[in-house]
Amino acid sequence: MRNGAILDRKSFGKRLNQVRKSRGLTSEKLSERCYLNATYIRQIEAGTKTPSLPIFVSLCKELKVSPSYLLACEFNSTEDGDMEILLELWQKASPSEINIITSIIESALKTM
Repeated sequence: MRNGAILDRKSFGKRLNQVRKSRGLTSEKLSERCYLNATYIRQIEAGTKTPSLPIFVSLCKELKVSPSYLLACEFNSTEDGDMEILLELWQKASPSEINIITSIIESALKTM
């Protein structure tokens, strides 16, 4: 992490907000799923609060996103960032799109 062990709460909150919205969830719906107060979710997204580890894990599970994706602003690895972009696209894909993508990747790997 940058700056020692200090989390960039604003960047983290922004990524959390973007993922939540991309999943079509309101802060109220996410808070219900995580057994939290919606105000607390909004404070995390605004960068004024930092979630505890159990809450962070719960957010990742409910949003179906890896912890490293939400913490991407804390790391400098482009390779990890590329993988996270693929993971996010995969999570947004429909079952039929996943079948097509899988077939394309399998074909590409066989020809290499």
